[in-house]
Amino acid sequence: MFKKIATTLLIALIGMSFATTTLSADAAKGQKVILKKLKKPCGLNGAQLAVKHTQAEWKAIQEKKGLQDELNTICPKLKKPLKEKYIIHVYDFLYNYASDSGNVPSC
Repeated sequence: MFKKIATTLLIALIGMSFATTTLSADAAKGQKVILKKLKKPCGLNGAQLAVKHTQAEWKAIQEKKGLQDELNTICPKLKKPLKEKYIIHVYDFLYNYASDSGNVPSC
């Protein structure tokens, strides 16, 4: 009985650790993605891109799963969509450095 409970708890802990890792976004990674994948086709650096919207607007765009569509609108020369794994990081950067955030990135 104890072995079953311990095994179940261990599996739950491992599963939760994977979930929290994927949910944690990183603005620094988002900045790198923007510089590498978006700067040339957009003609904007990360700071210029982030101030296109307020934090509330970026949040609403992300909640609608429309960040890629918005990037396509801002950057019509963007040929390939961003990989799904990059979207959360780009969003985190854009949200943290939005026009009303008071933050200024170093890019």
